[in-house]
Amino acid sequence: MSSDSTIARSLLSRRHWLGQVSTTSLLCLGQVGCQRAVPEPDGGWPTPEEMRFPGKVPLGVVNSRPPCLETPWRYFRTDFTPNEACYVPWHLQMLPTAVDLQSWRLRIGGEVAQTQEYSLQDLRDLEPVEIAAVNQCSGNSRKFAAPRVPGAQWKNGAMGNARWTGVPLRVLLEEAGLKASAVEVTFRGLDRGGIQSVPDFVRSLSVDFVKQSDAIVAYAMNGEPLPILNGFPVRLVLPGWYATWWIKALTDINVVAKPFTGYWMEKAYRIPATPNGVETPDNLATDTVPINRMNVRSFFTFPNQNANVAANRSCELEGIAFDGGSGIRQVEISTDAGKTWQAAKLGTDHGRYSFRRWRYEWTPSLGQHALLVRATNNEGEVQPLEAGWNHAGYMRNVVEPLALTAS
Repeated sequence: MSSDSTIARSLLSRRHWLGQVSTTSLLCLGQVGCQRAVPEPDGGWPTPEEMRFPGKVPLGVVNSRPPCLETPWRYFRTDFTPNEACYVPWHLQMLPTAVDLQSWRLRIGGEVAQTQEYSLQDLRDLEPVEIAAVNQCSGNSRKFAAPRVPGAQWKNGAMGNARWTGVPLRVLLEEAGLKASAVEVTFRGLDRGGIQSVPDFVRSLSVDFVKQSDAIVAYAMNGEPLPILNGFPVRLVLPGWYATWWIKALTDINVVAKPFTGYWMEKAYRIPATPNGVETPDNLATDTVPINRMNVRSFFTFPNQNANVAANRSCELEGIAFDGGSGIRQVEISTDAGKTWQAAKLGTDHGRYSFRRWRYEWTPSLGQHALLVRATNNEGEVQPLEAGWNHAGYMRNVVEPLALTAS
C-alpha cells in the first residue's frame, strides 16, 4: 500500500484519479489520517487550523478520527463547492479506504418482490437525474451554541453545495417491487464502529415519504465521481434534509415491515418537537422527533469577517442563502443593528434545494460597522434575530453578523 503522501498526491490529480477509477476499478485512500498542508497552488499558505487529507485541499480539522473537516470560507464564493474543498463528516472510526468496484454491489432487499443488486456501471446505465442541493451537517455552527454543548465543534463550514447525479431512489424501489407489507426503508453504508458495542450507522425513512421525495442514489458530484471521503462509490442524497440522512458509501437498502428502532433513529439525531427544535437548558424537551428538513439560513461570504474596506466608496457585499426546499424569496441587509432592512439582489436560481447567491451594494462611512443578513423562504420562514438552543447543538440559523472597518 502506498504512503499517505503518495496517495494524497495522486488523488489530488483529477486526471490521474479518474484514470484509476476507469482502468483499475479500485479507489484507495490509504490509512486514514492527515498531514500538514503544503502551500496552495497560488502560493498562499493555509491557516494553522487547516490540514490536508487525501483527495482534498487543506480543510479545517474539527476531528481527525473519524475525520470531520470543514470547508474553508473562501470556497463559498461560488455557487457550487469544489469537490476537493467540500466538507467531510464521518460518524464511525472504520470508514472505507478502498472500494473494489469489481466486487462492490448496491443491494436492495427485504420486503420486495425481487432482491436487486447493482454494480456502479449498472446504476450509470439507468436514466440519470441531476439535482443541485446543499449538504449541511445537523451540527453546523455548533461551536457557537451558548451554553456550550458536546459534539463535534463545527464552525460554519460544515456544508457544501453541489450538482448531484444519480438514480431516483423510488425508481430503484419500483424495480425491486415493494410488497404491501413495506413500511420503512433502511440505509447502511460501508463504515463500521470498530468495536461490537458501537452500532452500525443505519437510518430509515418511511415508504410513503420515499415515494414522494426527490431522494437519489448519487454516483457523481459536480460531474465527477464522488470523492471517497464524501461517499464513493454512491451515497444517498436527500435534498432539503440534514446530512445525517445522506448515507455515504451506501451498500445496503433494506425494506422492512415495521418501523426501524436502531440506535441512530431512536436515540441519536433527535430534536425537540418544537418550532425550530428549540428547548432551554433548564427545561429539556421530553417529546422529540428525528431531525429532518433544514431551516432557512444566510451568510456573508465577502468581504471577510473583520476586514478593512474603503470609506465613502461603493463596496459590494456577497453571500449565500438556502433552506429545506421551498426556495429563497428574499435576502435583506441591515446596516443599523436590525432597525431597518434593505433587499439584496438575488443571483441565479439553481433550484429550490441549492445555494442562492445574493449581492448588495453598500457605501460605508468612516469607522466601525456591524452588518446583518437574513433570508426569507417561499413559505415565509424568516431567520430569527436571537439564536435558538437545544442540547445537541442542531439547526442553528440565527441572523449572521459581519464586522467591518471602513478607513
